[in-house]
Amino acid sequence: MKFAVAGASGFVGSALVRRLEAQGHEVLRLVRRPVERPGEIAWHPLSGEVEQRELLEGAEGLVNLSGCNLAAGRWTPERKEEILRSRVESTRTLVTVLAHLNHKPRVFLSASAVGYYGSRGEEELTETSAKGEGFLADVCRTWEEEARIAESVGVRAVILRLGLVLGRDGGVLAKLLPLFRSGLGGRLGNGRQWMSWIALDDLVGVLLMGLRDGRLMGPVNAVAPEPVRNAEFTATLARTLGRRAWAPVPSFILRMIFQEMAEEILLASTRVRPQRLLDSGFHFNHPTLKEALQAAPTGE
Repeated sequence: MKFAVAGASGFVGSALVRRLEAQGHEVLRLVRRPVERPGEIAWHPLSGEVEQRELLEGAEGLVNLSGCNLAAGRWTPERKEEILRSRVESTRTLVTVLAHLNHKPRVFLSASAVGYYGSRGEEELTETSAKGEGFLADVCRTWEEEARIAESVGVRAVILRLGLVLGRDGGVLAKLLPLFRSGLGGRLGNGRQWMSWIALDDLVGVLLMGLRDGRLMGPVNAVAPEPVRNAEFTATLARTLGRRAWAPVPSFILRMIFQEMAEEILLASTRVRPQRLLDSGFHFNHPTLKEALQAAPTGE
């Protein structure tokens, strides 16, 4: 079959493309630069342009993994605007394009994040839980609303609320490993905040299921079934590396350095359950944090 992926060069997108191509599928990559090779489509999401959009005709599914890095810098007003626009306008562009195709994809699969729920302490959150408070929750709501417009033109929309993605060569581990290898890793704040995560291999499996299984629609929590507290996460990572997690970072330092981002990402407590995946019978290859970290090579 033929699939199209926006964000194909990213950490998650490149893993998805590799899996699809290994299964013999044709993959069209939407790129934000001049086209360099066959199978690429140039697009300009902020201006709403997609070149050679006719190549998307007959694609079985369209995957949207676009969005600038949340943790690339302080959340200044300008940076927050960039975070919002990079997600909402890219999604709007893709939905507009698919609405005008003669042979529309069966499914539009779009990323969101567990940030939709905000920081909720000990509360266990499923897909039916209400939206939370804060900047990220507002971004996710607007982002998801744009994606679900696809339903109005007869395309099944799947909204994946991603947790922290664990895998080699990118994601949160790429940022944490140098610190933990040098013995400078430790819990953040009091370490009691819940972290919802998923192994990259399992996330690719979720993406494939979303593309193929018509039972999945609307919001889907793309997280492992066993969230952990930050203290457990850091201790498990340290043990995997043969190090000690002895250097906790006090909350006030995180707030001083990262300001609003500290509250909404580093110190937020989000205990999310993948209810719809469990109900659908999805099999997690790495359901526990220990298994996920062992599966992602963390050596030198």
